[in-house]
Amino acid sequence: MTNLNLHRQPLNVRRLCRSLAPAALAAGLMIFSGSPSRADSVSDFYKGKTVTLLVSSAAGGGYDALARLISRIMPKHIPGNPTVIVKNMPGAGGIVATNYGYRIAPKDGTTIIAPQNNVPFEPLYGTKEAKYDANKIQWIGSPAPETAVLTIWHTSPVNTIADTHKHQLRMGSSGENSTPSFYGKVFMETLGANMQIIVGYPGQNDALLAMERGEIDGYPSAFYNSLMATRPTWIPEKKVKMLVQIGAEKEKAIDYVPFARDLAKNDADRELIDQAAAPLAVGRPYGLPPGVPADRVAALRKAFMDTMHDPQFQEEQAKIKLGADNPKTGEEIQQIIAKSYQRSESVINRIKGMLGQKKK
Repeated sequence: MTNLNLHRQPLNVRRLCRSLAPAALAAGLMIFSGSPSRADSVSDFYKGKTVTLLVSSAAGGGYDALARLISRIMPKHIPGNPTVIVKNMPGAGGIVATNYGYRIAPKDGTTIIAPQNNVPFEPLYGTKEAKYDANKIQWIGSPAPETAVLTIWHTSPVNTIADTHKHQLRMGSSGENSTPSFYGKVFMETLGANMQIIVGYPGQNDALLAMERGEIDGYPSAFYNSLMATRPTWIPEKKVKMLVQIGAEKEKAIDYVPFARDLAKNDADRELIDQAAAPLAVGRPYGLPPGVPADRVAALRKAFMDTMHDPQFQEEQAKIKLGADNPKTGEEIQQIIAKSYQRSESVINRIKGMLGQKKK
């Protein structure tokens, strides 16, 4: 082996070697360290940026309260620490905001969509207004599954679903394709509930105020967590009656309220209720439009889950009873939605018929 001794080389050779040494060292470091990390790339992108959290419901409800809390905590978990702002875009039960986020908003990771949980399933049921592919939305997570409760004001003479056969309930909702309208129709289809759905209330909070004023009897699908967050005294003080609950599983805190699946009279109705509960299984999902680079999707998925487990987030959400204590990953949400799109044609057609859509 040749031993390079710089002291024995001519002066010009020594100078050349010395000039090459830093470059050689840098090249060596690059070999061992590899290309710039994805985290650095994501951090560089988000530094100084503003991320819009597009909430598909009106201000004042549980969706909005949760989004505003997330907007305060999540920036510290996103590389580059961007500012996160909430923008409310209610309309068509969440479809307006989702269409905008999917088709118009930047596809660079600066827009996060927070749709109502019926939204991923609207294309499956043939809703023409839904101009998006739910399986192409890049879901980043959900704070927890939800339980929806058919809730009425305490002055109503109705105490059970069976009582509605004699007394029709006037129930508030935001739109024909909204979550409350959907579950109202599920209860009518499978349990024989007698209800008139009155649309035009922008969000759950507006409908609850109308219920207090006596304009309507109740709300077809008050989310238990949202109800506890926005009206924490109503259940303890018996201001409301809860006739039936529906979800991926029974909410133990109100286990005295009948579970829809248990009230179903046959397997066909149980299958329909199971499919109808899929939106509740995804809870309050958050997603990104298609086209967002994979490294930013991965970073936002991690940031979302880190936010859910953040002690400050958990302390604050517990204080206002948001029920955000059983988070689902973006991958889990993606799987739940994909499974629903693989359900039997018979149950999908039944739901389409119930919603007035054309069957296959």
